[in-house]
Amino acid sequence: MSTATSTDTRSPAPHAADSHDLIRVHGARVNNLKDVSIEIPKRRLTVFTGVSGSGKSSLVFGTIAAESQRMINETYSTFVQGFMPTLARPEVDVLEGLTTAIIVDQQRMGADPRSTVGTATDANALLRILFSRLGQPHVGPPSAFAFNVASVRASGAITVERGADKTKAVKQTFNRTGGMCTRCEGRGTVTDIDLTQLYDDSKSIAEGAFTIPGWKSDSFWTVRVYAESGFVDPNKPIREYTEKEMRDFLHKEPVKVKVEGVNLTYEGLIPKVRKSFLAKDPEAMQPHIREFVERAVTFTTCPECDGTRLSEAARSSRIDGVSIADACAMQISDLAAWVRGLDEPSVAPLLTSLGDTLDSFVEIGLGYLSLDRPSGTLSGGEAQRTKMIRHLGSSLTDVTYVFDEPTIGLHPHDIQRMNGLLLRLRDKGNTVLVVEHKPETIAIADHVVDLGPLAGSEGGTVCFEGTVGRLRGSGTLTGHHLDDRARLKPQVRKPTGAVEIRGADANNLRDVDVDVPLGVLCVVTGVAGSGKSSLIHGSIPASAGVVAIDQGAIRGSRRSNPATYTGLLDPIRKAFAKENGVKPALFSANSAGACPACNGAGVVYTDLAMMAGVASPCEECDGKRFQAEVLEYHLGGPENGKDISEVLAMSVTEAHAFFGGDGAKVPAAARILQRMEDVGLGYLKVGQPLTTLSGGERQRLKLATRMAEKGGVYVLDEPTTGLHLADVEQLLGLLDRLVDSGKSVIVIEHHQAVMAHADWIIDLGPGAGHDGGRIVFEGTPADLVADRSTLTGEHLAAYVGA
Repeated sequence: MSTATSTDTRSPAPHAADSHDLIRVHGARVNNLKDVSIEIPKRRLTVFTGVSGSGKSSLVFGTIAAESQRMINETYSTFVQGFMPTLARPEVDVLEGLTTAIIVDQQRMGADPRSTVGTATDANALLRILFSRLGQPHVGPPSAFAFNVASVRASGAITVERGADKTKAVKQTFNRTGGMCTRCEGRGTVTDIDLTQLYDDSKSIAEGAFTIPGWKSDSFWTVRVYAESGFVDPNKPIREYTEKEMRDFLHKEPVKVKVEGVNLTYEGLIPKVRKSFLAKDPEAMQPHIREFVERAVTFTTCPECDGTRLSEAARSSRIDGVSIADACAMQISDLAAWVRGLDEPSVAPLLTSLGDTLDSFVEIGLGYLSLDRPSGTLSGGEAQRTKMIRHLGSSLTDVTYVFDEPTIGLHPHDIQRMNGLLLRLRDKGNTVLVVEHKPETIAIADHVVDLGPLAGSEGGTVCFEGTVGRLRGSGTLTGHHLDDRARLKPQVRKPTGAVEIRGADANNLRDVDVDVPLGVLCVVTGVAGSGKSSLIHGSIPASAGVVAIDQGAIRGSRRSNPATYTGLLDPIRKAFAKENGVKPALFSANSAGACPACNGAGVVYTDLAMMAGVASPCEECDGKRFQAEVLEYHLGGPENGKDISEVLAMSVTEAHAFFGGDGAKVPAAARILQRMEDVGLGYLKVGQPLTTLSGGERQRLKLATRMAEKGGVYVLDEPTTGLHLADVEQLLGLLDRLVDSGKSVIVIEHHQAVMAHADWIIDLGPGAGHDGGRIVFEGTPADLVADRSTLTGEHLAAYVGA
């Protein structure tokens, strides 16, 4: 009997573990999402598109990333969870196939004055160790080079308990060497108060010498304390005070005094002003108070540490003649070269790690920064790329990286580099989810999810999912505009004048002379870090009547909404009060009219310690935020009349029609609503919490608010941030209307559509940092395309198809 041997050519059955290759979302209802169900391929690059406010961030950040983070947090003990941020479960029926999510968002880094690029990354910590090991003379451990650590010395007796009969006092001494400059406390700047802004020294207190906002009334208690304290003569001009009177007037320590039988505290004017005004967040101040603080307070470089924030001892220790202050002030690309030049085997692993971190800065296009740059001054795009640094060399695979418009603030030349980094993360076996508007990044996607069709309540559905090629023919708003290319203007406007900038040398600028034309749309461009913001924000004089609209985040709690932020609520409250013969405070949910059960929040929050808190609609006011009797007052007549809660529930477009004459004629409110419509926010609810707005919506809300300010020159810093391709067209129309109304508009921008639409272009470069800071081109967009001598010219020529 013979036995035949056969080979089984069938492929083995797939392993069960290999079937989990999709992230499944079913029934997502976060914010404006309408029961969204979708499957996202793992280990691929998926780009989420759609107009600003269509629900992209709600799906990616508010649903997928939020649930991933919540589930990871739940793997820790309840004790540890008590120290972690509490996250609520997103409103979604099913979420399957999630992996660990690493979120790289646009949130600005802390604006604390002691936070720098170096402290926000690992670079400063590694540098401190390096100087503590190699620096000569040796001044101490790594903390001796930290400007956030103060030197402390203490000694005394401590009680040690070792049983009932063994308690005894033990002498202990404690020393900690820090590197903080004692004069500026590690801030690098010292504040000085301009006394001429506080009072008129030719007048007496009785004659109203104080020029501080709110201090003019004789009945104001603070003024009366100074007048009746007995320390100064209220009827003598301040300039005639004796030395003792002046010292008591300006610097006296707090002391109790009696004014008309009332016990009050008298304190020197300077400490009083510091506590009353300087201890508060400038963003939270009323505009006239903020203007006073900006006038009265000057920030000057600390004379003791020369702005380095470090103590003299920390600055005295050097490696090859370089102190840690010198190293932190270097451009990072130069610092990386200096670190590679150090040859010291005893710290070889440290040098390798520090060199890799610095090289990552260069690779990601941030080599022009320095480690001592305050982190609060970074743009949203720079902050996001700084956060990316720690992930570039990571060996982790099969994680989900979530990016929020990583191309913000990037020149077209830099976008190619960012695309390469995104593809590199994907090729290591990771899932990369990107919320993005730029066609250059959409083009490299393996999978595209388009949300819409419009924004707000008219969005929140998936309009398309598939490849980029299929998106072009899909008929969606994104598909229509994906290949849009703005044309160069056949005719450009003629300038009506110019702002002359001479010898500009802020930051990396190299003695720049340039005339910025007025009466036209002028675009200032150049690679990231070339000196655009330094030239415009740092050189145009305030006397030019400038209204600057930067990228700074708008702050607001869940009580804040478009009506409160734009000032729209004030004329509305006054109109309600006038028509009903009551006080305006009744129509504020933060004041007299607030529902007492929820304090005007509309919801009642229950804190559940380490678990996510629960917010339930207020049963008393049914979520309307106002007392029942307030809702009986109407505005707009018996037929079309609305109560205040109905007004706040209107969209901007509906409210504009109502206050424009359909219901109640309130011209002040109509003007504000018109500006909000002009910037494309007609769909927003007037009373929608600011915390629910997307980044692009917040940017445009700020633009609508600042447009009301009186000024002849508008400076806009990257106004296309967060805008869909279709929204950019509307923005260009708004810029044209501003110029045609007699304003001068200067835009710092990278978007080619804005460049092509300009009347005049100023291009800085040729590179970033010390490789930039020069004017490489100025002229019309057509001349720039024809010239092609700069990186901007090459990319603009390719964009317009020249």
